[in-house]
Amino acid sequence: MNKQQGFSLLEILIAFAILAVSLGILLRIFSAGTNIAAVSEDYTVAVQLAESLLARAGSELPLQAGERSGWEDNNKYHWLVEMAPFSANATAGLDTAKLPVELFKVRVIVEWDDGGAYGREFELTTLKLAGKQ
Repeated sequence: MNKQQGFSLLEILIAFAILAVSLGILLRIFSAGTNIAAVSEDYTVAVQLAESLLARAGSELPLQAGERSGWEDNNKYHWLVEMAPFSANATAGLDTAKLPVELFKVRVIVEWDDGGAYGREFELTTLKLAGKQ
């Protein structure tokens, strides 16, 4: 008897099919990781911009009722700063009229388009004190 050694055609085809499926799954994993890294970078920039705008409120941007908006990073990030007097809830038992300072609610919204179907948005809100005039 003549016994041949090696793999049959069916075994080779099955091995290539398993290899192709495995490579496809690995490529999807790596591309998803790259996409997540890009989105994370956009959120990091948006958080830094929002925190910077909050810090500027009351120093560079006067605390007064109204809105200001602008663009950053080659018109990628649109920001909006809303400022309004804040009145404490009557049930809190705080009479803000007697205080020597005025409380302002400052809200910062940063929006950007990441090239997908939906735009993304990040928002920060805080309270700031201003001297009464």
